[in-house]
Amino acid sequence: MTTVSETIPHHLAHQTQAALAWWNAEQDVAFEVTGIIDPAPETAPAGESRELRLVLCGGDRCEQRSFRVQGGPEEWSVSLVNDPAPVPGSEAKPIPELDPPPGARRGWLARALEEHAFVLLIFYRGFW
Repeated sequence: MTTVSETIPHHLAHQTQAALAWWNAEQDVAFEVTGIIDPAPETAPAGESRELRLVLCGGDRCEQRSFRVQGGPEEWSVSLVNDPAPVPGSEAKPIPELDPPPGARRGWLARALEEHAFVLLIFYRGFW
């Protein structure tokens, strides 16, 4: 079963920051990490390659991306892990728990309410 946590475990904080910095360097808007999926256990040896599955939110969008992070605090090596494409005809659907956590859109909603008299939010089958 997939575990989604809004809190980044302490032992993955540096790797997560490195992955976020690497991702933001290539984007037109600054993202923040709003969750981690199935965090790796603390028992992995130092310097060993780790795969981090992060929920990133920035601007008007949230995405789940997987990163491979290796190295140490002095120099991190970060790369994007290509998730396998769904098999045609399969029932590949997004996991509802991967929807961004409630706090991810609070800033956007506050700004929208300042600009407009009301805001209409539409939810479709639990996904937004």
